[in-house]
Amino acid sequence: MVKIPKSHPRYWSLYYREKIIEGMEKGMTAKAGLIAHGRGEAFDYLIGEKTIEPAERAMRAAVAKFLLAKWPVISVNGNVAALVPKETVELAKTLNAKLEINLFYRTEERVRAIADELRKYDPDIEILGINPTRRIPGLEHERGKVEEEGMWKADVVLVPLEDGDRTEALVRMGKFVITVDLNPLSRSARMANITIVDNIVRAYPRMVGLTDEMRKLPREKLEEIVRSYDNGKTLSDVLLHIRNRLTDLAERRIWEEKKF
Repeated sequence: MVKIPKSHPRYWSLYYREKIIEGMEKGMTAKAGLIAHGRGEAFDYLIGEKTIEPAERAMRAAVAKFLLAKWPVISVNGNVAALVPKETVELAKTLNAKLEINLFYRTEERVRAIADELRKYDPDIEILGINPTRRIPGLEHERGKVEEEGMWKADVVLVPLEDGDRTEALVRMGKFVITVDLNPLSRSARMANITIVDNIVRAYPRMVGLTDEMRKLPREKLEEIVRSYDNGKTLSDVLLHIRNRLTDLAERRIWEEKKF
């Protein structure tokens, strides 16, 4: 990785760009993943590069649903493995969820590279998706391949940084789908049951913390959190946040300020 001084005003943004590039060099991230990361960065700018209230609300509902799940699964792609490999393993263990590798640009080399990266943080963790034998109905591309004991059997699936067609297909199968997506207008965001509009590097650590807080709640309380959650309102609130923030920046003549 390029060495970036922490004094740089865009240190963290540049750091995670380098993580994506490093992920490609390790064979985990596809070239298209670099484009997707850049698109996410743009939306992160718009929300203010912080976790906003609608995202916090969505994360609480997501954690509640996971704690209620019988067969929860967390999907992993190249960008996830490049950005948050340690946090992904920690989240899966905290939520007692299975990990399953799922790729649009699937090669056996990429699958092995991602599995190797995840196992750096727990050599014994079970990783599914290496030899998938099932196909999601209606998906002819590689992302349709899933494992019998993973997404095929799952009742709750977390699909971060996701393609919208698979989100939609999983919902059609009767799965409860949670996504992490910085773009509130994407098909994934609109098709999922719960959409966390936040940067995954902030969302996963926060979800681990929420799980520790919420695991002692009675089942009735968890069910109420999920029942009262409205994903449409969450997406609307994110768009209103962006609108109000941009209006405020324009009125403050932000181009005359050094930073925002």
